[in-house]
Amino acid sequence: MTDALPRADWSFPTRIRFGVGRIAELPEACRALGMTRPLLVTDPGLAKLPMIAAAVARNVAARLPTALFSGLRPNPLAEDVTRGAAAFKAGGHDGVIAFGGGSSLDTGKAIAFMAVQRYGIEELTVASFQDFQAALPKIVTAGLAPVVSVATTSGTGSEIGRSAAIIDPATRTKKGLFHERMMPGICIADPELTAGLSPALTAAVGMDALSHSLEAYCCPFYHPIAEGAALHGMALVKEWLPRAVADGRDLMARSQMMTASLAGATAFQKGVGGLHALSHPLSSVHDVHHGFGNAVLMPYMLAFNRKAIADKLTALARYLDLPRPSPKAVIDWVLRLREQIGIPHTLGALGITAEHADVLAPMAALDIVAGENPVPFTAKDARRIYARALAGRV
Repeated sequence: MTDALPRADWSFPTRIRFGVGRIAELPEACRALGMTRPLLVTDPGLAKLPMIAAAVARNVAARLPTALFSGLRPNPLAEDVTRGAAAFKAGGHDGVIAFGGGSSLDTGKAIAFMAVQRYGIEELTVASFQDFQAALPKIVTAGLAPVVSVATTSGTGSEIGRSAAIIDPATRTKKGLFHERMMPGICIADPELTAGLSPALTAAVGMDALSHSLEAYCCPFYHPIAEGAALHGMALVKEWLPRAVADGRDLMARSQMMTASLAGATAFQKGVGGLHALSHPLSSVHDVHHGFGNAVLMPYMLAFNRKAIADKLTALARYLDLPRPSPKAVIDWVLRLREQIGIPHTLGALGITAEHADVLAPMAALDIVAGENPVPFTAKDARRIYARALAGRV
């Protein structure tokens, strides 16, 4: 690798403009998708930062009047999307700039999607593939507004994803709004936008990127292209996440972690599994950051799946150049990485108790991605894994 910061354009299939300083191309990206009056969707905290004011000012200077919507939660609810879609229609907007971390990206994509639907979001979000088949005939695809995504973290993968995770407040479950037409038309991947992220959040979202590649790699479905992306994504995390956490201004580390996020997003087209199924109710019920949930639960889920994925983990250990390649080598590497970047070892550090786990376990077993796990996954299994994560017994 040279010392030059990476800069490239590619499509997969979202057109990605990757490199430091490429946020300057936001007006051009909006125009390329036919926008004349975009709505910028971001979270309340980010809305106060200079980078958002600069983005809006850049568009206004380019004669692209841009309004702001920031009425969303860290784990967005259906009503956040409904309010955003109403603001989109009331403002006469013709495109969305989804700007921020996972919650902003998901909400922005969902607003653009829902603005033309005949049914409410509660009828179109799904908790299973059976639900998706039932919702599919109800979905309107004509006249969907285009989306430019701008990621300010490196991990969620939502910047090029075809779904949005939305919480149903009635059941406190995380459901998916899903359609291939939800994919952004253009993604601006500017690593400099992540430079101000705190070490703790850098660690959490970086482990989220790892979780996408790791679970996709272990998922039993056949998708060799996704597996290749997953392997590369995990190698990038191994080399660059500790550096990004140690020095947030290291733009090479930030660039490589943004690449790891994109690799994970590409990989999880194959599927994920039990780790995400266990983590989703932590977010929907207890508002735990998804990256932290995945990071804490990761070694416990690997241990649960170990027998079914032993050969894959051994091959992964070789690819990552770990000593004495084996499933144990991968689990030990995850434990060392978490300790190095400050990830807690137990669920108790996230405020979860044994009583909470009794409620969460059935929700995890019913989660839409539980069926993608390499080992059959029941509520009893989920309760057992939560118990080990509470006790710190890998």
